[in-house]
Amino acid sequence: MDSLTHIALGAIMGDAIAGRQLGKKAMWLGALFQTIPDFDVSAATWMDLPHELMGHRGFTHSLLFVLLIAALIALAATRWQHKKSISTKHWFLFALAELLTHLFLDGFNNYGTGWLEPFSHHRFSFNAIYVVDPFFSLLPIIGMIVLLLLPIHHKSRTKLQWLLLLLPALYLGYALFNKSRIDQKMQQDIAANFPRAGQSFSTPAPFNVWLWFVVVAQDDGFYYGYRSVFDRAAHIDFNFVHANRDLLQPFQNDPAVQVLKRFSQGFYTVTQQGDSLVFNDLRFGQTAGWANPTNPFVFHYYLNYPDANTLVVQRGRLSGWNKQAIGRYVRRVFAFIETKQ
Repeated sequence: MDSLTHIALGAIMGDAIAGRQLGKKAMWLGALFQTIPDFDVSAATWMDLPHELMGHRGFTHSLLFVLLIAALIALAATRWQHKKSISTKHWFLFALAELLTHLFLDGFNNYGTGWLEPFSHHRFSFNAIYVVDPFFSLLPIIGMIVLLLLPIHHKSRTKLQWLLLLLPALYLGYALFNKSRIDQKMQQDIAANFPRAGQSFSTPAPFNVWLWFVVVAQDDGFYYGYRSVFDRAAHIDFNFVHANRDLLQPFQNDPAVQVLKRFSQGFYTVTQQGDSLVFNDLRFGQTAGWANPTNPFVFHYYLNYPDANTLVVQRGRLSGWNKQAIGRYVRRVFAFIETKQ
């Protein structure tokens, strides 16, 4: 989840958990506590990009880490607070609730979160919410501002806190419901058309929970397409891309490539672009692929020129998003146009 959403929800939670004891300072502390796991971005200063990708949402997003940090916060806060208005247990639960919420929200994205590090390197991802979803984030952000401006003892403050926490939770449930509908349709198509299919996944297209990018693995490549919850077509309109994994032979001993393969969870292809091989992670979708299925995948890493790789998770994600493209995107989300033009 994006940092601003974590800050907003952290502030609202802080107000609900400790606002009576700490006043509006609880909002600032709640925002701080919920952003602590993302301090791992500092790893970019000493790691190469592939290892940085695996490091992000790794140990600092694990259950062990949040337990340790919550305990340290509780001990430090109890020692340093001038007025003993909150017990050590209350401080611990305050910090723990914020940190666990961060882990839970990040698990809804497709990046993958290492909840069980360092005991297991498995990455958890529900693939149910795009990393920036204005329909999810806007209300908490506005709510945080309102709570900051509202008098601390205002009679409506408690009701507002509940509302600002309940509605985002309901939206997450709605996202999971939509994902279940898309996955059901995808599994029907797999059973009918891909009897030898391997793993598959679905993930939201940018900024919504109605249009979904779906991928089905085959031995030699992947079928991929888009499906809106409003589509009436009986089947998903799939396209195919070859995996070309044999092209990685010259890089078989390259540690960076091994990390990229692990990071992609097996959903990757290799393509030739100019004089460089390109590693594509399919989990992050395409650049406006709903309009043109031949568009490049958002995550593409230049294997021959590692220094040319920056922001590979977001590279070109909004390329070509002019007024016309946005209108076309909205029409595709709500199934007003066909998948192919």
